[in-house]
Amino acid sequence: MHSIFYDRARDVNHALELARQPGAKYIGGGTNLLDLYKSGIEKPVRLIDVSRLALADIEETPDGGLRIGAMASNTAAANHPLVRQRYRLLSEALLNGASTQLRNMATVGGNLLQRTRCHYFTDPTFPHCNKRDPGSGCDAIDGHNRIHAILGASPHCIATNPSDMSVALVALDAVIHLQGPDGARQVPLAEFHRLPEDRPQDDTVIRPGELITAVELPPTPFSRHAHYLKVRDRASYAFALVSVAAAVDVDGDTIRDLRIVLGGVAHKPWRALDAEQRLRGQSLGALTDDVLGKVGADAVAGAQPYAHNAFKVDLAQRAVARALRIATGEMGEMA
Repeated sequence: MHSIFYDRARDVNHALELARQPGAKYIGGGTNLLDLYKSGIEKPVRLIDVSRLALADIEETPDGGLRIGAMASNTAAANHPLVRQRYRLLSEALLNGASTQLRNMATVGGNLLQRTRCHYFTDPTFPHCNKRDPGSGCDAIDGHNRIHAILGASPHCIATNPSDMSVALVALDAVIHLQGPDGARQVPLAEFHRLPEDRPQDDTVIRPGELITAVELPPTPFSRHAHYLKVRDRASYAFALVSVAAAVDVDGDTIRDLRIVLGGVAHKPWRALDAEQRLRGQSLGALTDDVLGKVGADAVAGAQPYAHNAFKVDLAQRAVARALRIATGEMGEMA
C-alpha cells in the first residue's frame, strides 16, 4: 500500500489544473478504479475527485437530441424520462449492466473508461499481460480464453471491452465531449475506444489530463424499433459473453436504416457494417430465418476464435438474428 494524495475539484478548470500533477487520476463513482487499486493494478499518486462537479444534468439539446452529463449516474441515465422515451436502447443496455448498487454509484463518464475484465489483467499473479505491463506478453492467448475476443484482437492482446452502455451508444451515434489542457474537443463514440494493435495498454483515444464532460445523443430515428440483447452466464451481475444493440428505422414496410453493434467480442464495441448493408432497403417481410442467419454470419465475418471461445461465433450470429427480430417487433418486446 502506498500513500495517495486526494483533492476535490471545485470546477472543470480546477480539475484540469490539478490533473497536471504527476500520477494524478480522476475519480468519479470509483466503482472500477478502486477495485483495480486494491488489486495493485492501478497505482495513482493523486486522486482528483470530480464526483461533485456540476456535470450531472440530463437535458434536451436545441436540435431535439439529448446531452447527458458525465457525472450522471448510470441509474439516473437509465431511468430519465427522455432516455426511456427516445433512447430505449440505451436504457435497456444500462439496466443490463452490473447491479443496482453499482449503477447507483457508477457514472456515465466512468462507464466509458472502465477497463477489461480479462482475468489475466485483473489478477496480477499472472505475470504476462501487455495491457497491465506492456511488453510482458499475453497469458490469455494460450490460457483459459472463454470470455475473450473473436474479432479485432492482436497478438498482443485478446481482451474485450466490458461496457454495455458503450455498445448502445455506438448504435445511437453518440458523441463524447472532452475538456483537456489543449481545450475542448468532441469524439464520436465509435472512434473513442480502440483496437489493441501493438498498444493494448491504451483502451481509448483520450489524451493525458482530458476529462469527459458529457455524452451527446443526436435526434434518433431508432426510438421505436430497437433492442439490447445480452447473453451471459447468469441472469444478473455478469458481463456479456455476447451482446447486441440492434436498432432499425422503418419506413412503412421498408428498412430505411439500421445499426447492429456487438459487445463482448472485441476490444471495442463492434459495429457490423456488412451485416447492416445486407438489410438496408429490404422489406420487413424479407427477414426470414435464412436471411437473418446470413446477417448474423456477416456480423462475425473474419472472426478468429481461440481454444475456449469458438462458441462465441455461433452465439453471436444467433444473438444478432434474435435482437433484430425483437427490434422489429416480430417476437414482441419480451421475447
